[in-house]
Amino acid sequence: MTTAPPLTLFGSLRWDVVRRVFPTAPSRVLEIGCGQGAVGVRLAAAGHDYTGVELDAASAEVARARFADAGLPGRVVHGDALRVDAGDGFDVLCAFEVLEHLQDDAAALASWLPLVRPGGLVLVSTPAWQVRYGPMDAAVGHHRRYEPAQMRALLQAAGLTDVGGRLYGAPLGYALEAVRNRVARRRLDDDGTTTAERTARSGRLFQPSSAVAGAGVAVATWPFRVMQRPLPRIGPALVAWGRTPSGTTG
Repeated sequence: MTTAPPLTLFGSLRWDVVRRVFPTAPSRVLEIGCGQGAVGVRLAAAGHDYTGVELDAASAEVARARFADAGLPGRVVHGDALRVDAGDGFDVLCAFEVLEHLQDDAAALASWLPLVRPGGLVLVSTPAWQVRYGPMDAAVGHHRRYEPAQMRALLQAAGLTDVGGRLYGAPLGYALEAVRNRVARRRLDDDGTTTAERTARSGRLFQPSSAVAGAGVAVATWPFRVMQRPLPRIGPALVAWGRTPSGTTG
């Protein structure tokens, strides 16, 4: 594969963190809420056995097309994690920008963990700091943002071990959130959609649609990706991880 699907500006910042945490050895991966497949194609290209699940039908179709265009194996399921046959368990379960959309995040996390093998990695990302909850959060169906300590407690309460995490996105993420909140106030706020509809459209907003746009994002975010790396305690967004206990099913 010569060209990966384009990432959003914020997605580019996130991927720079995620790819450094992800196992380098080929792994069996399940992504909850895979969106349009930009991350999934990258994982498959790195040699991982990839399955993604996505509730939004339009996004799932885009994801399937992207795997086909890239000539890569990868399964995309329209629906939720209950439709996935875990077999002996996935090595990695990831959910990027998902938990904040779920009213009962603890119950959702608990329902996912039986899909992960003992000792498997669980990797999530969310917006950070409840005080930063703004118009865009409401417009895309977020129930909350997460304090780092709150996320740690959530993962530990689910029974995960070796829990860790870091903030990311400083300084560009602050500017991006300000722009998104302005857009939400003008175009998206109080537009009559349900929370479920807002969640469904969240994966389609701000998506670059061409390789040229994706290349522009990569170039524009490069200095900011470098700048955020030594700032694990600063930023408007969070990546966190933990492992299912060895010798259990999670």
